[in-house]
Amino acid sequence: MTAARIAVIVGSTRPGRKGSAVGRWVLDHAKGRESGAYDLLELEQFGLALLAEPIVPGAANRAYENAQTRVWSRTIDEYDGFVWVTPEYNFGVPGAFKNAFDVLYPEWNHKAVGFVAYGADGGVRAVEHWRSIVANARMIAVRAQVSLSLFHDWQGEEFAPLERRAGELGRVLDELEEMAAALEPLRASGGQGTTRG
Repeated sequence: MTAARIAVIVGSTRPGRKGSAVGRWVLDHAKGRESGAYDLLELEQFGLALLAEPIVPGAANRAYENAQTRVWSRTIDEYDGFVWVTPEYNFGVPGAFKNAFDVLYPEWNHKAVGFVAYGADGGVRAVEHWRSIVANARMIAVRAQVSLSLFHDWQGEEFAPLERRAGELGRVLDELEEMAAALEPLRASGGQGTTRG
């Protein structure tokens, strides 16, 4: 079986974001896994404008007007699943990440997603919000998650996750790879899944 291609997406675009260190930590733990091949993506580098496409993505059929959207679309199409590194902002998801999700649609279909969240209360409300959002794009969110506390998993500005976090992340990656493999027939069948078949 071919290893699932998984993107670790750092979903904050805020200067000095804590998510970059978290994303590197996820990637370090994912290296060498046999059932998944992992890449790290920083959302900030894609320069997506706020809802700048005139045609809703469900009807655009990947024919986007903006170059940044086309690059984002092609990038997301390459992957079978995702680890979303997401902060919690005001009891919800970060606006830039939600916009990046909303600007596409078929590219997300029949793919798996796992969450590594951070915030004052571990980002749990953002994850619960994300779970209902991704379901609308026919994604499957795995049950396991990592909830990092700004008070316990950082020492000042330095990311220093508690010892148990590695095991929690391992469970997320196990479930993510399993679900990505299970969804492969749906992606390969054409339909509204990825163009790779």
